[in-house]
Amino acid sequence: MEFFTQAIETLKALVMALGAGLGVWGIINLLEGYRNNNAGAKSQSRFD
Repeated sequence: MEFFTQAIETLKALVMALGAGLGVWGIINLLEGYRNNNAGAKSQSRFD
């Protein structure tokens, strides 16, 4: 039974690390989206 308890604790740690990594990746993607949404950086020409 000790083996299963250790395996579950290891899986919990892996899932938490994966979730944290995905969370950081999502925040970075959000920040990049806001950075690229600068209207002043876009061309305002009507002849593009």
